[in-house]
Amino acid sequence: MITIQDLWKDYNGKTALRNVDLEIKEGEIFGLLGPNGSGKSTLMKTIIGMIRPTKGNVRVNGVDPSENDIEVKKMVGFVPESPQLYESLSPKEFFEFIGSVRGIHANSLERVEKLIDAFEIWDDVNSDIGSLSFGMRQKVSIIATLIHNPKVLILDECMNGLDPKSVRVLKEFLNSFSKKGGTVVYSTHVLEVAEKMCDRVAILRKGNVEAVGSVEELRDILKSQSLEDIFFKVTEEEDFEPIIRALEETL
Repeated sequence: MITIQDLWKDYNGKTALRNVDLEIKEGEIFGLLGPNGSGKSTLMKTIIGMIRPTKGNVRVNGVDPSENDIEVKKMVGFVPESPQLYESLSPKEFFEFIGSVRGIHANSLERVEKLIDAFEIWDDVNSDIGSLSFGMRQKVSIIATLIHNPKVLILDECMNGLDPKSVRVLKEFLNSFSKKGGTVVYSTHVLEVAEKMCDRVAILRKGNVEAVGSVEELRDILKSQSLEDIFFKVTEEEDFEPIIRALEETL
């Protein structure tokens, strides 16, 4: 579903992505892991055509987002890490607006009502978005992303701010979505979530893809017991013992 070949992205002389090669299959939940600044968000925005690569090729279901970003956006739903919403609109008005942009008539938005039920936002559906909590705004962003029934979901830390029940609803939805042939690219800092949800993961560090595979494959390669151990081995994070001892002494 998504093919990335020799992808590079430079910003003002700094390299955010370097020589990225990935193939993400139809029906797969694919996790992107990495420290802050590792290139996860840049990669996701390049996939959907928000950012043009400095070098390399990206294809989403055979379509190059650099040449036809509108066609890619028809296939893809994207939830950014910090959603920018129209704060003067209510969620109901915002969903109607998104439906009109997507060419979906307001009378055909039964899907939205089911999503509003699932994420329990009926009490706030007529309030200004600007008055809502971060978690509620995140729910609005997720619902808006699903209105046009996309083939691909690109989710950047989309569980931030969600209550436990909404996290469970979203996890179940993503599992069902993938079983029906939908493709998910999911960026997260929560390693336990990635370990339980993702069919495969890619670990990024300083713009490089350092490791790709299922959690089981990476365990075998790196002789590690958990995804957390794998992550810290691959990203060459420092020894935490001195930090922990210093904190204990301080406390």
